[in-house]
Amino acid sequence: MVSKVKVFILLLCVGVFVVLRERVAEVSLENFSPFHDTSPCACGKCLSEDDVWFTQRLNKSVEPFLSAKYSLSEAAFRWWKGLQAEKRNSTSYNATVDNLFKTFPPTPDVEASSDRCRTCAVVGNSGNLNGSHYGPLIDFHDVIIRMNSGRTKGYEADVGKRTTHHVMYPESAVDLDNTTHLVLVPFKIQDLEWLIKAFTTGFYATSYMPVKSHIKANKDLVMVVNPAFMRYVHDTWLEKKGRYPSTGFMALVLALHICDEVSVFGYGADRNGNWSHYWEKLKNLKLKTGLHPGSHEYEIIKQLAEKETVMFYPGW
Repeated sequence: MVSKVKVFILLLCVGVFVVLRERVAEVSLENFSPFHDTSPCACGKCLSEDDVWFTQRLNKSVEPFLSAKYSLSEAAFRWWKGLQAEKRNSTSYNATVDNLFKTFPPTPDVEASSDRCRTCAVVGNSGNLNGSHYGPLIDFHDVIIRMNSGRTKGYEADVGKRTTHHVMYPESAVDLDNTTHLVLVPFKIQDLEWLIKAFTTGFYATSYMPVKSHIKANKDLVMVVNPAFMRYVHDTWLEKKGRYPSTGFMALVLALHICDEVSVFGYGADRNGNWSHYWEKLKNLKLKTGLHPGSHEYEIIKQLAEKETVMFYPGW
């Protein structure tokens, strides 16, 4: 009796093995078919496929980040100079950028295209994240982009706990751990000077609000958004609405340039129509989005979601 049971178990195991082997062979054939190889990415559906509206806006020739070899055009500099009334000329800008790459990597740390699907979560700071329980879903992504004063401690259930890239400008800067990329969005030459001095001698100049004199972060993971990319986001994506894009919208377009699949969390007003942050109690009920075309940016995100270009999680 015992031997019959053993024979039955053995036959069952062999049967399962055969079925699995056949399935693996089928998957392998699918993966190595000539049709599979024509896909520009390793995802089931690539960002650039079957969407004329999107492909007319996504310009991969615009470099998202500065590098030691990149030269900013005079036209792009003049546009950027007007964002916050920069008074210095392009010669001062170029000298500052040269000094920048004496301290930080001359080439941005952008992962090259691979044979795997790179998923990205762009996590905004909207109060609509409260009670969302999106945390585990956010942490499941390969790249997790946060911005400005966004924090995770105490809010892990709703916003997750991992961060790979943190987008900021000096007035919104926060300390980072040793594994997170600091992504600077510069609005003036002083912002580039702040980045250098905050890692070295300390920054003690004045701005329109107090800024950190020193910052804790890994200098080998510092990346600086290209002013020409900022102009491209404003002119092409926002059709020149608003004075300049919000940090959050620039982070989203950055994700569209470096990721294969993009999921968007924490954008837009909360359930009461207020533009609030998930970590604070809103005191000013009339608070809006300032110089940024917040409502227009939100409509573009919804349009991207309707076209299934991004996955949009609106919160609760």
